[in-house]
Amino acid sequence: MSELRHPTAIIHPGAKLADDVSVGPYTIIGEHVEIGAGTTVGPHVVINGHTTIGKNNRIFQFSSLGEVPQDKKFKKGDATRLVIGDNNTIREFCTFNLGTIQDKGVTTVGNDNWIMAYVHIAHDCIIGDHNTIANGVQFAGHVEIGNRILIGGMSGIHQFVRIGDYAMMGFMTRLSQDLPPFVMAVGNPAEVKGTHQEGPRRAGYSAPRVDMLKQMYRALYKSGSSFDSAKQEIEGLRGQVPDADADIDNMLAFLNSATRGIVR
Repeated sequence: MSELRHPTAIIHPGAKLADDVSVGPYTIIGEHVEIGAGTTVGPHVVINGHTTIGKNNRIFQFSSLGEVPQDKKFKKGDATRLVIGDNNTIREFCTFNLGTIQDKGVTTVGNDNWIMAYVHIAHDCIIGDHNTIANGVQFAGHVEIGNRILIGGMSGIHQFVRIGDYAMMGFMTRLSQDLPPFVMAVGNPAEVKGTHQEGPRRAGYSAPRVDMLKQMYRALYKSGSSFDSAKQEIEGLRGQVPDADADIDNMLAFLNSATRGIVR
């Protein structure tokens, strides 16, 4: 037994762990688990299922990763997976479930996410990169979130809901419709409160580019226009700030693919 693996840890001989993966006391790792270099797994963690975990993750005590989904349609032997990327922090008591064959068959967590205690990520969710997810956030099945999103503690996201890049949800928010990119929402039910400007600024957005985010917000929420007219107004903003055209593309792609409606 490597000195990096506590003697009380139970690691199935079929599991594939990089040589420098450390495993704490009383942790259980199943047969079909793969864990990349530099990852640390704390004590009392259970990692099961066809679960792949990338490099340099920190997994804290009492988390359960790769367990069967909380879905009555799931049957023993369904070939579904959990895939976690690189450089994620996963704090205490988190639960990430496998996917289901009724959807993509895989639950995905990207890279560089800061995931605090008691977060539940249900089957078939897609979590992007560089997100901050506070304590007690609950993702129902089939949720998709983008990148650099902030989600306040004790918030709940309804199944099939999407959250766009750089969006922000306040503390104890109940989200049952899609939240567009760069938009802040809070409340039960969620209500929009403005543009999320601080996240883009920290990512290096220029002042004119941030101003363009505010113009998109005004078109969508303050102009009194219909949904289709608001999209036309956003389309008309192209070319004014060249760097912002990518943000306009992002917003329009999100709005055009909304199936549950948006918080508005």
